[in-house]
Parts: sequence; structure tokens; C-alpha cells
Amino acid sequence: MHAELNRAVIAQLVHEFYADVRRDPELHTIFDAAIGDDWEPHLARMVEFWSTVMLATREFRGNVYGTHMELDGVVPDHFRRWLSLFDSTAHRLFTPELAGEFLLVARRIAASLQYGMFNQVLVH
Repeated sequence: MHAELNRAVIAQLVHEFYADVRRDPELHTIFDAAIGDDWEPHLARMVEFWSTVMLATREFRGNVYGTHMELDGVVPDHFRRWLSLFDSTAHRLFTPELAGEFLLVARRIAASLQYGMFNQVLVH
């Protein structure tokens, strides 16, 4: 684990990334339809999720796969855009090595969700 990796920097990543998502012309409608105006619970869940994944805190309890399978209107290009924004945010905040670790996990998540939604992995 990196000395710079802690819950506070994960929270910064989550908040900055989802601020970018909310401004993004391709992604904001998908997220707005699912979350609406009450973003705080989602942001808190995402901090728990990424803390569990990156710090092994075991804070997150939930069904990521099932929740995402219920979303309407998701197309393969949304995954490309999501990963691009995530990549940009991670590299803006972290060393290349730590950003790469986050992206490795993000790509695995995207691949799993793509397979579930489209029966194939379209972006890695």
C-alpha cells in the first residue's frame, strides 16, 4: 500500500471524479436518472466501495453488479467515457503508479459490468 493512499485521498478522488461525471454531456443523464439530486449518499457509498477495494476496509456492503444491471440506457461508449474521466482524475491526483493501480481496478469493474450488460468486454 502507498503511504499517500488513505480514506481522505479516496474521498477526494470520488468527489472530483463524480463532479466531472455530473458535468459530462455523455454521462450525466445516466447518473441523473439513477441518482437524481441527492448525490451525498452515492458519494458516501463510493468512498466506502473504493476504500474496501483499495484499503481492504470491508466497509462496503452491496451488489454492484445487480445495481448496475438495472440501469436503463447504458451503451458501450458510456464505459469508454467513464474510464477516460476516471483515468484523468486519478492521474491528476496521484502518482502514475498509484493512478495505475486505481485504473487496473476500474478496468476490471468495467469489464465485468460490460460482460453482464452486453455479453462481451468492449473496453479494457
